[in-house]
Amino acid sequence: QEAVTLNNIGQVYSQLGEKQKALEYYSQSLPLNRAVGNRGGEAVTLSSIGSVYSELGEKQKALEYYSQSLPLSRAAGNRAQEAVTLNNIGQVYSQLGEKQKALEYYSQSLLLSRAVGNRGGEAATLNNIGQVYSQLGEKQKALEYYSQSLLLSRAVGNRGGEATTLNNIGLVYSELGEKQKALEYYSQSLLLSRAVGNRGGEAATLNNIGLVYSQLGEKQKVLEYYSQSLPLSRAVGNRGGEALTLTNIGGVYAELGEKQKALEYYSQSLPLSRAVGDRGGEALTLSSIGIVYSQLGEKQKALEYYSQSLPLFQATGDRRREATTLTGIGLVYSELGEKQKALEYYSQSLPLSRAVDDRAQEASTIFHIAYVKREQNNLTEALKNIENSIKIIESLRTKIASPELRTSYFATVQNYYQFYIDLLMQLHKTQPKLGYDTKALEASERSRARSLLELLQESNANIREGISPALLQQEKSLQQQLDAIEKQRIETISSPNSNATKIDEIDKQRLSLLEQNQQIQTQIRSASPRYAALTQPQPLTLPEIQKQILDENTILLQYSLGRDRSYLWVVTSTGLTSYELPKQVDIETAAKEFLEAITSPIYRNIPQKVAQASANLGQVILQPAAAQLGNKRLLIVPDGVLHYTPFQALTLAQTAGQNTNVPLIVEHEIITLPSASTLAILRQNYGDRKPPSQTLAILADPVFSPDDDRLKGKLTPETTEKLALNNLGLSRSLRASNRQWPPQRLPFTRQEAQTISSLFPSASSRQIFDFDASRTTATDGNLANYQIVHFATHGLANSQNPELSGILMSMVDDKGNLVNGFLRLTDIFNLKLAANLVVLSACQSGMGQNVKGEGMVGLTRGFMYAGAQRVAVSLWSVDDEGTAVLMQKFYQKMLQQKLAPAAALRAAQIEMMQQEKWKSPYYWAAFTLQGEWK
Repeated sequence: QEAVTLNNIGQVYSQLGEKQKALEYYSQSLPLNRAVGNRGGEAVTLSSIGSVYSELGEKQKALEYYSQSLPLSRAAGNRAQEAVTLNNIGQVYSQLGEKQKALEYYSQSLLLSRAVGNRGGEAATLNNIGQVYSQLGEKQKALEYYSQSLLLSRAVGNRGGEATTLNNIGLVYSELGEKQKALEYYSQSLLLSRAVGNRGGEAATLNNIGLVYSQLGEKQKVLEYYSQSLPLSRAVGNRGGEALTLTNIGGVYAELGEKQKALEYYSQSLPLSRAVGDRGGEALTLSSIGIVYSQLGEKQKALEYYSQSLPLFQATGDRRREATTLTGIGLVYSELGEKQKALEYYSQSLPLSRAVDDRAQEASTIFHIAYVKREQNNLTEALKNIENSIKIIESLRTKIASPELRTSYFATVQNYYQFYIDLLMQLHKTQPKLGYDTKALEASERSRARSLLELLQESNANIREGISPALLQQEKSLQQQLDAIEKQRIETISSPNSNATKIDEIDKQRLSLLEQNQQIQTQIRSASPRYAALTQPQPLTLPEIQKQILDENTILLQYSLGRDRSYLWVVTSTGLTSYELPKQVDIETAAKEFLEAITSPIYRNIPQKVAQASANLGQVILQPAAAQLGNKRLLIVPDGVLHYTPFQALTLAQTAGQNTNVPLIVEHEIITLPSASTLAILRQNYGDRKPPSQTLAILADPVFSPDDDRLKGKLTPETTEKLALNNLGLSRSLRASNRQWPPQRLPFTRQEAQTISSLFPSASSRQIFDFDASRTTATDGNLANYQIVHFATHGLANSQNPELSGILMSMVDDKGNLVNGFLRLTDIFNLKLAANLVVLSACQSGMGQNVKGEGMVGLTRGFMYAGAQRVAVSLWSVDDEGTAVLMQKFYQKMLQQKLAPAAALRAAQIEMMQQEKWKSPYYWAAFTLQGEWK
């Protein structure tokens, strides 16, 4: 009994990661078992010692102890213990890369576990067999074994075993490119590991979740998961797990461009993998170091590390990573100019990726082959390759249900589309009559705003129909928690003794709740029969754009900015012309100088400075097409930095019949679009919609502070006017931190609202001021009854977390209580509108996160999803009084001159420009119209 207890104490220390202490207890237990002739007990302890040596990486020593244990178990007739030891031997052979040998031991173990009815042991062995098949690339076979294991673990209530298998299933789906499915399994596994206190299992799963987010391009999220995983691996003494996480953290820093930091992490990881004999882990780190040296331009050093890692991957049977390494070596040779050698390595890599069904790696290798073929001037071959590669990308993209993750994943593969567009345009140069420029435009259309396209398609289907009440209740509960945390945040910021630490804590909680909200939305999509029935909306082709989007007076200008050169396609209802523009970095420089000249307090009132910057950018991005523009309406699909560019203020050099230095808005109506295809879906959504019965709802001049005079009694018009005069030059923006508290009242918003409302019949319009201009009013459903919805208040654009962007409504109720006044992007998505126009008369309301391939992720898409045909938004922090003047003119033109919104905005901007006080583009050019032009 003493021997048994010593053995058990050893096991606890082993699980706590204190391996040496475990060995001390086992070595005390062993002679006692021998002294009393307890061969069964001796077998157990020998097997336990073997497990410690296996975890310490001393695989041969482990096998020696297992092979001593095995005959003793047999002699004692302890078939359950014999099964455990056979399973453990199988694990060692699997880690040594001898997969067939591993399977032989596992199958012996399995028979014994079944014979003695040990379902827990049977589950563990089935799980291990699944792992071998997964590593051999036989993913479906792996899933069959895992699902058998899972049922048994659940049947015997072994939640730890269940967690391990769920984690492994997640790994299979991740490697198959089904990242969303992987995350679902990982999150189930994580909960179970935590519930049973299995910190090693928890660490492994956190590491795997981090890896998925890394592959989806969510770098900040990644580091959060890795930094949770690392201390857990250390706490349980899992040096192999620690090494893996260190390597993964290094990988994130490498992608963020911090190469030296990456190398520091790799140099911590390498000795750990070697110490525990984890050859797979060692190979991964060596390969990662190779990647960094390759990026640093040290090609020979890169090859040295790759050539060390390759035989290790081959020895451990890791064909997936062997394929990645071969592609890496190919890339080095390609950059060294040895194109043929590069192709040899790529062609070795490709069948391996296919064998293990690693679609992402397959796409990457084909992309690199296309690159080499183009360098060899074999353009048609390159085209075939890149089209195959993009086909895989498109298929992987559709397997992600979360729009946020779909967007971030798509951003990681934009270089494939850029290459494809560039290649097509090169082919167009050599064969201008074969329609390659049309294909390039269509490729550009396929590469942008796809998540928005799908969101708009989904917005018309009630995807909550048929969803379990429990899930909908979870969603409701999260909304309530988000509401409560916003209120708590406002109370904390407003408190005289508020501190930054407390606010940071609340911000962390809020982000965590927003993340949970995204997960719930994804679960709803995944479970929704309505969502499943939606077909993927296809981007428009050139003939469809010409027929559905344009008329003879409207031209589409679509931009694509590239590393080596950029492109502009000018599409009319009857033709297409394409232009090559300078490289992205040159356009960015000119665009930033233009924006700074207009918005900076130093330059904005120096006409020469503004004119020069405007002409410079106009020369670069518009001049080539100037002759085609006439005085037609321009639909602009920007790219990259051009999302921030006020096209209406750009000028063109003089050409025949055109004035010089006249802003574009004088000759053209201007509308911006995320892509041409989004307009087609918007039209589809409201085509058969009955127009609302009321005309205008205007929400303005909310109450931000408990010290506001409106709490002390009614304000007279005189005091409002006085307040307005005192606040000349005030901007309608709030810093993203919200620490500028309380926000200043914007008195001109009231004047703006009153003047606009006076243009409408009072019976069909509604002015919502003061305490009523609240989040509750905005979200109670009544705005659905209005054709125009106008917000005049502070705007908040968050470029890091677009879901935190929003509009500020009243923060105080009429009794002086603080309330949640943030109308966030998540709230806007849930609005139900039927408006033909939403006006966000606030600062930076057109801003958000500029995501590669997706464009601006911010308030505009929220309102489009909610049902708005078009949205008027601003590109910078606008002046309170200047905006009030512009808005009044805008509505006068719409109502008194019966102009369409785009024409009305243009006329208002021209009129502002002609007045001395407002002639600087800073005052009139910020607002742009997005969406419907008709």
